[in-house]
Amino acid sequence: MFFHQDATFEALSIHRVGNKAQDEFYILSDAPVSFEGDEVLPGLLMQYFMSPFAKVNEVYRLYHPNEELDLNEVFYFVRQYFKEQLPFHDFSQQISKHLYEVSSHPKIKAGEVYVVALKNVQIEGEEHDAIGIFKSENKETYLKVYPEQGAFTLEYEQEAININKLDKGCIIINVEEEEGYKVLVLDQTNRQQEAVYWKDEFLKLRVRNDNFNQTGNYLKVYKNFVQEKLDETFELEKADKIDLMNKSMNYFKEKETFVQEEFEEEVLGNPQAIAMFQDYKAGFENEFDSPFQSSFEIADKAVKKMESSYKSVLKLDKNFHIYVHGKREYLEKGFDEDKGMNYYKVYFENES
Repeated sequence: MFFHQDATFEALSIHRVGNKAQDEFYILSDAPVSFEGDEVLPGLLMQYFMSPFAKVNEVYRLYHPNEELDLNEVFYFVRQYFKEQLPFHDFSQQISKHLYEVSSHPKIKAGEVYVVALKNVQIEGEEHDAIGIFKSENKETYLKVYPEQGAFTLEYEQEAININKLDKGCIIINVEEEEGYKVLVLDQTNRQQEAVYWKDEFLKLRVRNDNFNQTGNYLKVYKNFVQEKLDETFELEKADKIDLMNKSMNYFKEKETFVQEEFEEEVLGNPQAIAMFQDYKAGFENEFDSPFQSSFEIADKAVKKMESSYKSVLKLDKNFHIYVHGKREYLEKGFDEDKGMNYYKVYFENES
């Protein structure tokens, strides 16, 4: 869990980064922002920068494909700052220059970059120093109404920032340096081509393989396996697939600890299907360099996050929807020769 309520600003520097592919440039400020005498602005900025991370559960690591962390520019400069080998404002300038160098997709928007030094950021029950890097790309127009001489006057401000809409951000927490720190990341860009540069090119992140990600990834892999792979060997009706997915979701809801052999026996049951799933899962582990543990603590938040994607609805033409929550044996499918149509027969005890 991430908490920022006790966190404080130590320093803030603002720069502007353009799109390198569009021959735009970067503008670096000469000094950090001063908050002297202003009791309101720090609180507004804290809301703007930190509030969006309250619901972020995934923890990432900085890394480099060559497995040499020093080749990751953000890691290199962050470590220098945390070790007091690089002054804060110089650090913020180096980070902004690096962001400019990777802003080469033609649709990446220019925007302000905010680099923030933070104290007392709490993650997973411990307080640490941290660095926040944020970028605002989208501006809005605001109206201001105020009374004047018995009437009301309107003013507007264009190119203003909505403090409830952070475009991009990351928080790098000064812990577990040798593993690439703990990193929280946020990117509200919906278009994948532009979005990839923040996580993959600027920060170079990979998911930390903790219980949250073990739980979520296992449910994702199993869901894809049922929907995409089982049909190659077994003849499954849609209701059978829903039943298999319901079994897996129930397992993760009812258990506190995941045990691989127990899951395979209780949910899949069939030795051939188990062998197929193990091969399918191994392909995921190799592709994403994210091995599954044979046993891990189940993260309830990851289960809730995945539950909405586990559809348990049989859609029959445009007339009926059947919600299947269990008891597959109470649902029979057949074909009516006279009507020339498929049908489902549903058994139940009480109607409510």
